[in-house]
Order: sequence, then C-alpha cells, then structure tokens
Amino acid sequence: YLGDGYVINVTPVDEGTPSLSVSTTSIFTRKAKVKKQLLKVVVGNDKWRVNNKYDRSRTPLPVEEIIRRAECWIDREVPYDVLGSNCEHFVTELRYGEGVSEQVS
Repeated sequence: YLGDGYVINVTPVDEGTPSLSVSTTSIFTRKAKVKKQLLKVVVGNDKWRVNNKYDRSRTPLPVEEIIRRAECWIDREVPYDVLGSNCEHFVTELRYGEGVSEQVS
C-alpha cells in the first residue's frame, strides 16, 4: 500500500489464454506486470485485508524503503510462477528482502 488509496500489485499478462478470471489466469501464465492502481480498482467489491503475517518471524524493512523498492518495479514485466515466483513472493521480497510464500508449502 502506497497511501492515497494506491497499491502496487502483480497482475497476469495475457498470453492468449481463453477469457478466464484473473485468479484462474494467474495459474497458467508465466509473465506478470507490476502495476500501480487504486485498491478499489484491484479488488472491486471483494473484501480485502492487510496481511503482514510474516512480521512475527521476520523484520520488515522501513516503510520508505519498501515503497521505494516497489516503485522501481512499476510497469515492468516480471516472471511469474504460482509455485516459485507468485505475488506473495513479490511482496515479501519487497517487505523483508526475502521472497517467501507459505501458501505453496
């Protein structure tokens, strides 16, 4: 979260897959794009919450550093792999300096 309602997030790049929902498409894609968007555009009417669950076991970098690092990625295409390089890996790399994702364990 950047403030003023904006987030930096990783979204799938359409590689000619059939028209599927974003979460289903993300399983099949190998590329993603980092975007700065309004949170309300990203989540629509879905519920959301802040999840800093790794703060119990890892020390987060200073907020200014996290934002600076995240802003460097805006509009860049990144490799995507649901098991080894997903959106949680991306944000934990920014927040803690190490990309982790318990959801794939």
